[in-house]
Amino acid sequence: MPERRTPRAASRPLPSPGPTPPHERERRGTTLRQRLAELRGPGVAPRPLDARALAALAANPGCRRRALLDGAGVNKAALAEALGSPAPFGQSQFALVRGNSFEARVKADGGTELMRLLHEHLGGGAPAPDEVLAPDLAAAGPEGRAARTALALREATGAGRWTLLDHPMLTLEVAGSPVHLEPDTVVVHPDGAWTVVEIKSFPMIDGSADAAKVGAAARQSAVYVLALERVAERTGGAQVGHRVLLICPKDFSNLPTASVVDVRKQRAVTRRQLTRLTRVEDIAAALPEGTTFDPACPAGQLDAAVDAVGAAYAPECLSACELAFHCRAKARAAGAVEALGRSVRGELGGLTTVEAVLAAAAGKEGDPADPTVAALRRAAALRADALEHTAAIRHGAAVPDGRGTAAPVPEESGAACR
Repeated sequence: MPERRTPRAASRPLPSPGPTPPHERERRGTTLRQRLAELRGPGVAPRPLDARALAALAANPGCRRRALLDGAGVNKAALAEALGSPAPFGQSQFALVRGNSFEARVKADGGTELMRLLHEHLGGGAPAPDEVLAPDLAAAGPEGRAARTALALREATGAGRWTLLDHPMLTLEVAGSPVHLEPDTVVVHPDGAWTVVEIKSFPMIDGSADAAKVGAAARQSAVYVLALERVAERTGGAQVGHRVLLICPKDFSNLPTASVVDVRKQRAVTRRQLTRLTRVEDIAAALPEGTTFDPACPAGQLDAAVDAVGAAYAPECLSACELAFHCRAKARAAGAVEALGRSVRGELGGLTTVEAVLAAAAGKEGDPADPTVAALRRAAALRADALEHTAAIRHGAAVPDGRGTAAPVPEESGAACR
């Protein structure tokens, strides 16, 4: 008789994990907020992250230290002061007053001058704005203001009329943590297009402004565009414009003038860099228990807490981060080649310290077949030859003439060098 076999149960695929339940997401969010509050210190209010700081963070996504401190709302200026490395960072009081005064002038009379400049540069054939809606965006807390802004944007898009939103509140998720942003103005066109308007106090002379300042404004505006796109995804008929209107004082007066800035490149770069940021909760989970960045703690404890989080220092940080002087001192003390710049760091490959670079150039360490080591030794040989040649000229001795023979140095050459 043939052998009877017990039929095997058909293999079934493992059930895929479904979406995280709302109560689990709420529990994780509450735990993260508590952890970030512990990092700031008891009774220390969180410092909001604005678009300027967010653009600087996106320019250096490999810096886990800044990602954590900004995500936790730590006051980096106060932290740098407590560490003994204060940085002259930020705008002066005079610049803030001048900027606020110029912005008030541009928005006076219901934003008449602002809308005139917008229609002149980005009107797109639409009729001139004779009547502009200006909804009230007041609400309790940043979350309430963000919800009120989203509602006002949807209502304005459906109404099909010119609408000016003064200091709206937007939300953007960065490294797993929500960030609230406040642009100067967002204008809704009758066709449903949304335009970011940035008002700056630096002058626009003969139709052009300082390239570095315009670039910083473009990166800042790109952050606002990304945040607006999140709202536009849930708004029918809305389209976020990638051309931003930049309003500045004309020449050396206080009269406003405007220029259109295309931020598509900055938007793409910022979006990619923000995606690369490590989640704040992952960085916080790797810290030792009891770590805090409370400026009231002793300097030694703060120094150990800051060192527990990896940094990616570069000279560009000096103009963008309050902790840059502290990180520079640490990089120099460790002999890290990052202190010389990102381009130098990229050229040196696996040589990560200045000592290793000097040893490779002197022939004490390194593989001669390594192109980086070979280039360093060649450069060291050329430097030695140049120094020898210079010393010979300075002392009036004979120097090689390039044909293997020694040629006397003219007397006037030695005199000139002396």
